Amino acid sequence: MAPESVIEVRDTLAGVPSDQWDSLTGNHPALRHAFLHALHETGCATPETGWTPCYLLLWRERQLAAAMPLYLKTHSYGEYVFDWAWADAYQRHRLAYYPKLLCAVPFTPLTGPRILGASTADRTRLLRAALDLARDEQRSSLHVLFPDEAEAKELADHGLLLRRTVQFHWVNQGYTDFDGFLAAMNHEKRKKIRQERRKLREYGVRFERLRGDQATTREWAFFYDCYRDTYRQHGGSPYLSRGFFARIGQTMPEQVLLMIGYRGETPLCAALYLVGGSRLHGRYWGTEQFVPGLHFEACYYQAIEYCIANGIATFEGGAQGEHKLARGLEPVTTFSTHWLAHPAFAHAVEGFLLRESKGVEAYLDELSERVPFKVP
Repeated sequence: MAPESVIEVRDTLAGVPSDQWDSLTGNHPALRHAFLHALHETGCATPETGWTPCYLLLWRERQLAAAMPLYLKTHSYGEYVFDWAWADAYQRHRLAYYPKLLCAVPFTPLTGPRILGASTADRTRLLRAALDLARDEQRSSLHVLFPDEAEAKELADHGLLLRRTVQFHWVNQGYTDFDGFLAAMNHEKRKKIRQERRKLREYGVRFERLRGDQATTREWAFFYDCYRDTYRQHGGSPYLSRGFFARIGQTMPEQVLLMIGYRGETPLCAALYLVGGSRLHGRYWGTEQFVPGLHFEACYYQAIEYCIANGIATFEGGAQGEHKLARGLEPVTTFSTHWLAHPAFAHAVEGFLLRESKGVEAYLDELSERVPFKVP
């Protein structure tokens, strides 16, 4: 007789054993129990901010066999896959698009598994449970953001609509040092990067790399001021709190990398990265003083050097930004999948996604002609 299993919905990870949850994540930093729980406990992803956790958990003999980080969303902020036009179309037809169900890591466009579990059958059960939840509670839709390619295609096989977007990632081709990486680039781009880095050295800029638990309260405060200023410069408010960053620095220090740039002893800028398995994930940065080239150094060149030194295969540079292309990051396809309850809207969105996909393919072809590497 097969062991009995049960699926439940929880609004918190507080009672879920962290070791059991983490065993499902493949060492992905943004899926860690500590990361997700910190988002909730520090007030960043809560019902008050439009993120109501409704985790789907599959238990078998008191062991967590599969899990789905699921949220009830009352808006589309902090997702990096844009469905505002869909929501607007619903509103114009006097239909409610919100709240919707969302499987994602809040505020984080990192790729990776989304329905967690080793068994395909268990993951399928959770997907069906999520769809049943959407139907039973009369939600407009279910969205799964930034699954890896294999999972995205698996979800599409179950009837979800597949959407393609573009990110820029750096791939380690076995470089022994940064000069080896530059040697693979064409002359123009190689020369420009060397000039940018030389000017910063002449200006006296240096960087320190800190694990999460090595950063002092003062360093975390400086980072947060930089992070907050970046949002202010773009007319927005930060999603994440100072308490959140300090917390993950202590609870998952080996996967938190803080880089601070100095001129002499004066801090100029800071950038935060997440480290997991064979990937480095670039996330947040800011500066208190504009210095030409500082952004590229803090957000790309320092990250690439770190990957080369530590044998990390891929650096995910985050969402959007064609300027990353000239810094050695290459365009890659990322995915999301979508289910809409209303048949007519599902049909309309399906047609839109087919047209959009052709545009994404053309965009990738265009970008591939502009990669900065030598032609073999």
